[in-house]
Amino acid sequence: MAHLESVAALLASLGDDVVVTGTALDGRRLNDWSGAPHATPRALLRPRSTAQLSEALRICHAHGQSVVPQGGLTGLAGGACCRAEDVAISLERMHAIEEIDPVSGTITVQAGAVLQAVQDAADRAGFLFALDLGARGSCTIGGNLATNAGGNRVIRYGTMRDQLLGIEAVLADGSVVSGLHKMVKNNTGYDLKHLLAGSEGTLGIITRAVLRLRPRPKAVATAWCGLPSFDAVTTLLQRAQAQLGGGVSAFEVMWPSYLNFVMANVAGLRAPLSGPHAFHVLLENAGSDAEHHQAAFDGFLEQMLTEGVIDDAAVAHSQADALALWAVRDAPGNFPTLMPGLIGFDVSFAIADIGRAAAECDTLLRERWPGCTALVYGHLGDGNLHLIAHLPGASEQPTHAIETAVYDLVRRYGGSVSAEHGIGTHKRAVLGHSRSPAELAAMRAIKQALDPKHILNPGKVL
Repeated sequence: MAHLESVAALLASLGDDVVVTGTALDGRRLNDWSGAPHATPRALLRPRSTAQLSEALRICHAHGQSVVPQGGLTGLAGGACCRAEDVAISLERMHAIEEIDPVSGTITVQAGAVLQAVQDAADRAGFLFALDLGARGSCTIGGNLATNAGGNRVIRYGTMRDQLLGIEAVLADGSVVSGLHKMVKNNTGYDLKHLLAGSEGTLGIITRAVLRLRPRPKAVATAWCGLPSFDAVTTLLQRAQAQLGGGVSAFEVMWPSYLNFVMANVAGLRAPLSGPHAFHVLLENAGSDAEHHQAAFDGFLEQMLTEGVIDDAAVAHSQADALALWAVRDAPGNFPTLMPGLIGFDVSFAIADIGRAAAECDTLLRERWPGCTALVYGHLGDGNLHLIAHLPGASEQPTHAIETAVYDLVRRYGGSVSAEHGIGTHKRAVLGHSRSPAELAAMRAIKQALDPKHILNPGKVL
């Protein structure tokens, strides 16, 4: 009865412009990409302002009504999936890009802004917004912050936390915390912005953010490299970081299993190199010297060829060439269609351990599940590894057994069960593989302090 009263109270206060119920929810997607169990919530709230969201949470808190914040619904951990007794909250109407401050080098945006819109606004102003990932056209800044998204350029610019200077959020009881600061250095006690970033909507709902802008590179050089061994891969990373002017902006490594699969199954891709190679790396180098940048990059690759660090390389000579190379790396967007029910992993290891861990995992999957498709690729520079497992033709994928085996391997290597996308519901049972009992107790204490009624995204993370 309290839950029915909560929806009535929301409608009475905010009206049906904000509160969507019943058949008005038909046809709308209300779950993320994880495939986690979900149901149609009792209502969907679409506030137009922080004040409306504050009022909504005040009412939900008073009635003990659980709420599930939703962004672009591109997550893979179940963090945005609802139960039937929940109220969903979408900030899709709060998508304004409020200010670009060229002197401070900041952009202030509402949480519902789509990542690509923020990238484009920064580009028009002569800057770079550094975060980039394959879901850029639909994921939102609020979701990027809530999951501390990483993506393709973490090696140079860091994760979403590293782009964040100031934040505004609404807490469980409707109170608003606002610290929309533009300072890089702000050492004034507990850092609420970094506490909320990565909290997956369990501690508060982010509404606005001040984000860092970077100088837009004047030149970007891109190459696809074939390498003879994993030692050569790590050598190339170390040498590129030390010798390339401006530093490495992307270093994507792909095992042959990945490349062979995407070339055979994804239409429209062009093989970057002829012949097989033990490893493949997509190397990107951004710099400020437009006149000499490409020549220096080419000279570096020639040196790596001469020394035997790489066996072959295809250099992009135009933006179209670079996009064609990136298309091969961005092909995983096709995987859910090509491998229904696939079992995906987004884990991380110390860079020194990745080669051994990946080889051990590949062997484990193929020996224990003969015929298993096992694909390995990732952002080597930040230790992030993606693993895909799928048993073709199986009436039911052995999801639990494969997850148990892979996450046990991650625990043995002291890695992280989630490098990106967060914990949600999907990884909640294995959070203890990467966090100590004392850390988990501290997390629970923070949750209890900020959300004593446990109405914010209940059942997620903890």
